[in-house]
Amino acid sequence: MRIFKTFSALSSVKWRCLAIGLILSGAAQAQSIVVSSTTSTEQSGLFAYLLPEFRKSSGMDVKVVALGTGQALDLARRGDADVVFVHDKVAEEKFVAEGYGLKRQPVMYNDFVLIGPKGDPVATRGNDIVAALKKIGAANGAFISRGDKSGTHAAELRFWKMAGLENAKGSGYKECGCGMGPALNMAASTGAYVLADRGTWLNFKNRADLAVLVEGDNRLFNQYGVIIVNPARHPTVKLADAQKFVDWLVSPAGQGVIASYKIGGEQLFFPNADK
Repeated sequence: MRIFKTFSALSSVKWRCLAIGLILSGAAQAQSIVVSSTTSTEQSGLFAYLLPEFRKSSGMDVKVVALGTGQALDLARRGDADVVFVHDKVAEEKFVAEGYGLKRQPVMYNDFVLIGPKGDPVATRGNDIVAALKKIGAANGAFISRGDKSGTHAAELRFWKMAGLENAKGSGYKECGCGMGPALNMAASTGAYVLADRGTWLNFKNRADLAVLVEGDNRLFNQYGVIIVNPARHPTVKLADAQKFVDWLVSPAGQGVIASYKIGGEQLFFPNADK
């Protein structure tokens, strides 16, 4: 009988510890948020650099779902993210106006660049993106479009429209329906032109014969914004934790980390949360 009581007591302690462990595990899981973001923030290496610093400051984990901006916003519309961190101002403002997000805050910027073969077969090199696209269209030059409703894709379509080639981009125009990295890989393997964000380009290793051909055009400005998903629309949103992440991101500490991220001595993103 004494042995049975001892075993029961030990079992009780064991199960109590297990229960406490499950509770603590649940608490740990609660200390995380989901950020739906554009592929450029991930493929540029920014999140791998930024998020460990946020964890040091907050003890909180951030789970990133990297998609094109349009898909990232759609994910948040369904309530499957706590925060969106993307780069298509028009789409972001629409997201907030429709009641899906609380407030759009600027975080940082860089620029888009036109990448292509170093030999530049249709002579696009310069600082005028519209003139470059006109030459590509007229020559039926090979061009890889992301075609994925991302922020980069939206910018590319704006530039084609400015060039008057919205519906006549030439026979060399191909959509891959893919992220920035795969689009660059396709351009590298086929000797095609492609519009890219500078951050992903700087972190891209498989460059083959590609080079930056068009840069410095003010129209290539690329702004990133962050939005907390509206908990009134989706009660599962972790508002307090999401707010901690956004507050840190736009604070001097977070902005300093963004500014310090460099590859080969070149800064990839420029903080401007106070603008």
